[in-house]
Amino acid sequence: MNGLPTRDAAVFLDKDGTLLEDVPYNVDPAQMRFTSGTREALALLAAHGFKLIVISNQPGVAHGRFALTALRGVQMQLARMFGTCGAELTAAYWCPHHPDGIVSRYARHCRCRKPAPGMLLRAAREHAVDLASSWFVGDILDDVEAGNRAGCRSILLDNGHETEWKAGPYRVPHARTRDLYGAALTIVEARERQVRVGLLADVADRGLRVGSVG
Repeated sequence: MNGLPTRDAAVFLDKDGTLLEDVPYNVDPAQMRFTSGTREALALLAAHGFKLIVISNQPGVAHGRFALTALRGVQMQLARMFGTCGAELTAAYWCPHHPDGIVSRYARHCRCRKPAPGMLLRAAREHAVDLASSWFVGDILDDVEAGNRAGCRSILLDNGHETEWKAGPYRVPHARTRDLYGAALTIVEARERQVRVGLLADVADRGLRVGSVG
């Protein structure tokens, strides 16, 4: 793992349109397909020790398209798909709510639906994640906002899925890439720069201490 201190850092990943080809309201594992570059991205992030956590709005529950329990099969299939890349799915978090839903239990405003940061904050508590060292990657600006509001750095995939481009103080990504592999390269390069700076600072500090002793 190149000695990188990433055990408590995570990469939060949007599901539909980022990890997987976007099939609206899909909960059929047989229809789940990685987007281009995702296999390579997951392998690279896993090799550098990042926790990999899926963060996804699933309003189909509130709209009566499928039951919340159907997402168990989705999560199991995601875990299997990650495994084929040599990666481990640390966790997945789903927001089943939508204020315009028809299922009364889930038809409401909530603190977890992106662009709110609730799912990321919960994941950080439950999996000892250092948010300041972590990243959120998604294909729309609601993903960017959720990541920024949680205290992560964010990457927007420029794959054509963002169509509204609503501006806001939390809706500016730290980077933009064409696909998830490009995002993974950006994340790993940033981590390696951070490590190099830390090593240089440590060497300089040791030099000062030696000089003061002499």
